[in-house]
Amino acid sequence: MSRPSTFAPPPGARAYALRTARGEFAVVDASVAAGVEPKGTVLLLPGFTGSKEDFISTHEPLAARGYRTVAVDGRGQFESPGPRDDESAYAQAELAQDVLAQAAAVGTPVHLVGHSLGGQIARAAVLLDHSPFLSLTLISSGPAEISEAQQQRAKLLRDALAVMSMADVWEAIQAMDDPQAGGDLDSVDALDAGLDDHEDLRRRWMGNSPAQLVATGRQLCSEPDRVAELAAVPLPFHVLSGTEDGTWAVPLLDDMAVRLHAHRTVIAGAEHSPNTDRPLETARALADFWDTLAH
Repeated sequence: MSRPSTFAPPPGARAYALRTARGEFAVVDASVAAGVEPKGTVLLLPGFTGSKEDFISTHEPLAARGYRTVAVDGRGQFESPGPRDDESAYAQAELAQDVLAQAAAVGTPVHLVGHSLGGQIARAAVLLDHSPFLSLTLISSGPAEISEAQQQRAKLLRDALAVMSMADVWEAIQAMDDPQAGGDLDSVDALDAGLDDHEDLRRRWMGNSPAQLVATGRQLCSEPDRVAELAAVPLPFHVLSGTEDGTWAVPLLDDMAVRLHAHRTVIAGAEHSPNTDRPLETARALADFWDTLAH
């Protein structure tokens, strides 16, 4: 008997294609738990090489706290359609417009949460139009470009995608990540660690648009510091991270929180993906932050 997919929606959630003014996007949508007073709706944006499933273990605890959660695959990401070869479709401004359309389709106002690359896209959406949002939470998402080491990994990925198929790139990365083969490179989800099921992770990788990976990987390597612009937006901000992070150093995230006058949470025992490393603690921190905004 095969074991169940770790990407299956949790109880109380359903997966479907969200129709928006900018096309359809694959989502996992979890209702507020039965008997719990609804407090709001949350839109969750995953990171580079990630997907909506990176929030799979946060839906139930947030539903228990009164929050409907909608996690979305961005354009060309896993189960959301997007051009395979046209990088222009994945310009940050285009992806930001997608977020505004997703929020409208879900039903505004919403609390916006972005992990890593998703945080930078969320920031761009808020800078375009903050009116659909009640708050912005940046999870392990820094003020500007990613670390030098991660820039090198992103460049290796771009170079590989230029000459290899998605399947061949996946196999090459697995070989490089195999200690028995003498490899020492991080796996394909090094920038945004996902879940552990190898079969699901391969399926997710194969669903991604190569153009999306190339375009957003380049964005991560060249993103300017827009914290001052964001700080001028009249929204409550929350900066959440683990105690360690190789993509943006934790002191950078500390400083960004100060510059944003943001609520700051550090999740013990978590690294770049607190939402998968410590989902219960992450969900509690998110709900605690949103609860304070209701008073």
